[in-house]
Amino acid sequence: MNGPVTYDELASLMKGRAGLDVDTATLEERPDAEFAVFDLDSLGLLGIVSELEKRYGRSIGGEPEMAKTPRAFLTIVNEQLKAGV
Repeated sequence: MNGPVTYDELASLMKGRAGLDVDTATLEERPDAEFAVFDLDSLGLLGIVSELEKRYGRSIGGEPEMAKTPRAFLTIVNEQLKAGV
Protein backbone atom coordinates (compact mmCIF):
# COMPACT_ATOMS: atom_id res chain seq x y z
CA MET A 1 0.00 0.00 0.00
CA ASN A 2 1.24 3.48 -0.73
CA GLY A 3 -1.75 5.80 -0.31
CA PRO A 4 -3.37 8.13 -0.53
CA VAL A 5 -5.32 7.73 2.67
CA THR A 6 -8.94 8.71 2.02
CA TYR A 7 -11.78 10.06 4.12
CA ASP A 8 -13.30 6.58 3.92
CA GLU A 9 -10.19 5.00 5.41
CA LEU A 10 -10.01 7.71 8.08
CA ALA A 11 -13.65 7.11 9.07
CA SER A 12 -12.96 3.38 9.30
CA LEU A 13 -9.88 3.99 11.46
CA MET A 14 -11.80 6.36 13.71
CA LYS A 15 -14.28 3.59 14.32
CA GLY A 16 -11.77 0.76 14.68
CA ARG A 17 -9.09 2.54 16.70
CA ALA A 18 -11.12 5.08 18.69
CA GLY A 19 -14.58 3.49 18.79
CA LEU A 20 -16.24 6.48 17.11
CA ASP A 21 -19.11 6.09 14.67
CA VAL A 22 -18.32 8.72 12.04
CA ASP A 23 -19.33 8.15 8.44
CA THR A 24 -17.32 9.10 5.40
CA ALA A 25 -19.90 11.59 4.12
CA THR A 26 -19.72 13.59 7.34
CA LEU A 27 -15.94 13.85 7.12
CA GLU A 28 -16.12 14.85 3.46
CA GLU A 29 -18.82 17.46 4.15
CA ARG A 30 -16.93 18.91 7.13
CA PRO A 31 -13.22 18.44 6.38
CA ASP A 32 -12.28 21.56 8.33
CA ALA A 33 -14.31 20.74 11.44
CA GLU A 34 -12.06 20.15 14.42
CA PHE A 35 -11.63 16.54 15.52
CA ALA A 36 -13.11 17.54 18.88
CA VAL A 37 -16.48 17.87 17.10
CA PHE A 38 -16.22 14.15 16.33
CA ASP A 39 -15.01 13.37 19.89
CA LEU A 40 -11.58 12.34 18.62
CA ASP A 41 -8.68 13.38 20.84
CA SER A 42 -4.92 13.35 20.33
CA LEU A 43 -4.60 9.83 21.79
CA GLY A 44 -7.15 8.57 19.27
CA LEU A 45 -5.18 10.22 16.48
CA LEU A 46 -1.99 8.65 17.77
CA GLY A 47 -3.66 5.23 17.53
CA ILE A 48 -4.74 5.98 13.97
CA VAL A 49 -1.21 7.05 13.03
CA SER A 50 0.17 3.86 14.54
CA GLU A 51 -2.25 1.76 12.50
CA LEU A 52 -1.40 3.65 9.30
CA GLU A 53 2.32 3.10 9.92
CA LYS A 54 1.66 -0.64 10.21
CA ARG A 55 -0.49 -0.71 7.07
CA TYR A 56 1.92 1.26 4.94
CA GLY A 57 5.11 -0.15 6.44
CA ARG A 58 6.76 3.18 7.12
CA SER A 59 7.04 5.89 9.71
CA ILE A 60 4.76 8.88 9.25
CA GLY A 61 6.47 12.07 10.40
CA GLY A 62 5.23 15.63 10.48
CA GLU A 63 3.31 15.07 13.71
CA PRO A 64 -0.06 14.15 12.15
CA GLU A 65 -1.41 13.40 15.62
CA MET A 66 -1.29 17.16 16.24
CA ALA A 67 -3.60 17.90 13.29
CA LYS A 68 -6.86 19.56 14.31
CA THR A 69 -9.04 18.66 11.32
CA PRO A 70 -9.57 15.72 8.96
CA ARG A 71 -8.27 17.72 5.99
CA ALA A 72 -5.09 18.74 7.83
CA PHE A 73 -4.52 15.17 9.04
CA LEU A 74 -4.93 13.66 5.57
CA THR A 75 -2.70 16.32 4.04
CA ILE A 76 0.14 15.57 6.46
CA VAL A 77 -0.23 11.79 6.20
CA ASN A 78 -0.49 11.71 2.41
CA GLU A 79 2.46 14.07 1.94
CA GLN A 80 4.58 11.78 4.11
CA LEU A 81 3.46 8.66 2.25
CA LYS A 82 4.07 10.30 -1.12
CA ALA A 83 7.55 11.42 -0.02
CA GLY A 84 8.33 7.88 1.09
CA VAL A 85 9.56 9.03 4.50
